[in-house]
Amino acid sequence: MPEAPDLEVIKDYLNTHVRGRVVDSAQVLRPTVLRPISGDFAADLPGRTLEQFRREGKFLIAELSGDRWLAINPMLTGAIQRCEPKARVYKRTSLVLGLNDGMELRYLDDRQMGMVYYVDTGQLEGIYRLEKQGVDVLSDLSFEDFKAGLKKFRGEVKGLLTRGSLISGIGNAYSDEILFAAGISPFRKVGTLKEAELEQLHLQSRRVVEDAIEVLRGRMGDNIHVKIRDFLKVHGKGGEPCPVCGGNISQLNANQRMTNFCRRCQPGMLIRN
Repeated sequence: MPEAPDLEVIKDYLNTHVRGRVVDSAQVLRPTVLRPISGDFAADLPGRTLEQFRREGKFLIAELSGDRWLAINPMLTGAIQRCEPKARVYKRTSLVLGLNDGMELRYLDDRQMGMVYYVDTGQLEGIYRLEKQGVDVLSDLSFEDFKAGLKKFRGEVKGLLTRGSLISGIGNAYSDEILFAAGISPFRKVGTLKEAELEQLHLQSRRVVEDAIEVLRGRMGDNIHVKIRDFLKVHGKGGEPCPVCGGNISQLNANQRMTNFCRRCQPGMLIRN
């Protein structure tokens, strides 16, 4: 799942390399992902200019000329690719935009779980999940406001991070990294966290994302469709040594979600009655 660090770097890349380009053609190869609220995507989009890209939580949003927007929620397996037309068209390629610089912008999605909305300005607020996101993880949310927002949550702390209704932009991978950096078990109930733990959760939520952005800026290059996660400390590292204590990193898989953590560095009961 592309999360705030990935999408932040992709957004900047697109603003550098794609912003200002005119869409010459639009193809729909796998229509499952498309939500064309404003007219026919393939017929209406050509001739419009890609004016600006921005990120809102786990959405990538492109502003087009003539009051049109593309709002992309990649979900688990969505990705954006910029390439030459002769580049291999993957089976997972869903949408293809031909640009006036001779390049193509493609949306890829292995499981067809992502959603690409084609809307006008008045319809942006009605996009599913977009309007329900909390304050962005890179915002200046104060610790006091963070604590106040926690009062309505009663579940496990990892669920709080991935749900995105308090702070948005964090998914499965970076929630593992944030909780490892904060020394908090992903299975702790929010209501059991002490003041010092809450301070670390608030601090590391932003710090981990900012550190990851710097790594990705140096490594992603033109391959913005490739997910880079090998530098993460615990996520995807089940069975490997913990970089802090040397113990084995634990891995649990449930509901299509993998959770990695260190039992020594993140103590806490897995199940609470």
